[in-house]
Amino acid sequence: MKQLKLTGFVIFLFFVPESLTLPTQPQDLGKKFTCDHGVLCVDCCSTIIVFAQYVQEASFEEVEMLVKAMTEYRDKCLVDMTLPVCSKLANDVLLENICALEGLPQKHNFSHCCSKVDLERKLCFFHNKKADAGFLPPLPTLDPEEKCQTYKSNRESFLNNYIYEVSRRNPFVFAPTLLTVAARFEEMTKTCCEEQDKANCFRTKAELVIQYLKASSSFQKNVCGALMKFGLQVLESINVAILSQKFPKIEFKELTSLLEDVSSKYNGCCEGDAVQCIRDRSKVMNHICSKQDSISSKIRECCEKKMPERGECIISSNKDDRPKDLGLREAKFTESENVCEERDANQTIFMAEFLYEHARRHPELSTPELLRIAGVYEELLKECCHTENPPDCYRRAEYKFNETTEKSLKIVQRECEHFQNLGKDDLKYYYIVKLTKIAPQLSTEELTFLGKEMVAALTTCCTLSEEFACVDNLVDLVLGELCGINENRNINPDVDHCCKTNFAFRRPCFEGLEADKTYVPPSTSQDLFTFHTDLCQAHNEELQRKKDRFLVNLVKRKPEFTEEELRSLLADFSNVVVTCCKAEGPEACFNEEGPKVVAKSQAA
Repeated sequence: MKQLKLTGFVIFLFFVPESLTLPTQPQDLGKKFTCDHGVLCVDCCSTIIVFAQYVQEASFEEVEMLVKAMTEYRDKCLVDMTLPVCSKLANDVLLENICALEGLPQKHNFSHCCSKVDLERKLCFFHNKKADAGFLPPLPTLDPEEKCQTYKSNRESFLNNYIYEVSRRNPFVFAPTLLTVAARFEEMTKTCCEEQDKANCFRTKAELVIQYLKASSSFQKNVCGALMKFGLQVLESINVAILSQKFPKIEFKELTSLLEDVSSKYNGCCEGDAVQCIRDRSKVMNHICSKQDSISSKIRECCEKKMPERGECIISSNKDDRPKDLGLREAKFTESENVCEERDANQTIFMAEFLYEHARRHPELSTPELLRIAGVYEELLKECCHTENPPDCYRRAEYKFNETTEKSLKIVQRECEHFQNLGKDDLKYYYIVKLTKIAPQLSTEELTFLGKEMVAALTTCCTLSEEFACVDNLVDLVLGELCGINENRNINPDVDHCCKTNFAFRRPCFEGLEADKTYVPPSTSQDLFTFHTDLCQAHNEELQRKKDRFLVNLVKRKPEFTEEELRSLLADFSNVVVTCCKAEGPEACFNEEGPKVVAKSQAA
């Protein structure tokens, strides 16, 4: 995948299908709004998404009960829109109906949220979400022929069930993204059901849908985590950096106008208000295309496309060309005699303009690096504006910026050296061990996922000319996954410090972390070495996942083990599997060989 596509995902958040537009008043849900190719009914789908994300344990039958209740509500309001209940916002009505489902609040342990009202209730449901969906059963799989028959016989139920399963496993993904994923899934199903080799078609096309969902989910969780932990100002700084790089010819006044639309939508999207999220994101797209002449020369053809194709077109478009008269630096921030006075007049606007000017001049820098430079500049002015001669002081700003970037560049170079010197398996081994030692409190599934994501980021970026920005952006997203969205997520003191102290500088902070000294491993490791014949049925990919989980659990139980000891025991695990799966009686072999591995680990 080209860097263009990856960085496109990093700004995909701002560009969505306008055909998903919904007003916020619930009575208007009776109107038929559709997404891609007119295939999905948004009022029904929004209901499914909200319920499945807020109450992940709920069954599909229970979700259908809520859809029925919302349909009855809609029909009632269509008959008489003057009823008091019909003036409420859609998300409030959805939550009220969820709480009104008999016995469900007690069954799924959300009755404490139902005792609250308005914003407190919404936030309670939000904090109830579980990012790690390991408690859910495996995603149901159907034989391709069976899948096609099910789709043809009951398309609506088939698609609704898909939206439900994906939504509850991705509780923080924005509703428009899930609707796009569902639409792509139906398009894939239509295509593959006409193919001779259906299985291969589904396998190939599903990978692209999964990539889109993963990239979208990662970025959305990252920016929502920034909003929840650090507030609106940090979120707006992220938006300034991204939009200024994408649209370098946009005037600052126009940028601030666009930011009002972009930033205002985040509360709804991040808290799971599907209807508000869809509506506000559509507003952003309309704004961009209505002002395209003053925003970008690269999106004219995109804005002429039908909805929702133009959103995808803008995501994939190149960054606009930097204006020819735009120098590498804006002198007013380092050479002017009046910097301190301008800063004091309106510090928020002043810093936003600095970030805008620096970002549009430096497309080669990552979003986190631009935020670090802005942070360094802000601290420098705090120091300089209290000296006798401020201009002499802040004229060294460029030196400070270069120094900051050089430090970040060295981190990326070290990471890409790991990629160059280690094979893919050893690279994953390195990051799984490193991450488990610094954050052993995370689940085994989370740690294996994070290790794989680190490898994917370096594999994608370390061969590109845009290596620095690519690595820094994607690894920062991995750290965003680690830190999580909720402000009350606690892992251990050192990790919490890196996650919660300074959004821009968490990469350098994590770089300095060592094994968690507060961690107390479980008292026994006996269960770690329980081998079963299911290892013999596992295909290569599944067997590798089991090896990764074994490694994580080994480090969790024996964090003091050296790399040589870990590698030796991991090799023992692989050898036992190979030997016993070839034996006439695999179970008996496992029962004999397993204890030997246990004894070796305990002796170490």
